[in-house]
Amino acid sequence: MIRPEEPSWRKPAGMFIILGLIAFWAFLIGSLSEHLARLPGLVQAAVYIFTGIVWIAPLKPLLRWMETGRWR
Repeated sequence: MIRPEEPSWRKPAGMFIILGLIAFWAFLIGSLSEHLARLPGLVQAAVYIFTGIVWIAPLKPLLRWMETGRWR
C-alpha cells in the first residue's frame, strides 16, 4: 500500500511569498506611474509589458524550492 506523503509547509509558505512578491511589485510599479505617465504611449506600453514579465524571473527557483526543498 502506498503511503501518502506528509504535507509540506513549503507550499503554503511559497504561496504567501508569491502573493507578497506580486503585491510588492504592483506597489513599486504603481508608485512609478506618475513618472511613467510623462513618457510617450508606446514607451509606456513597452515599460509595462517589460515589468509585467520581469517579476516572473524569481518564480522558477521559488517554485523549485516549494517542490523539492532545494534552491538549485
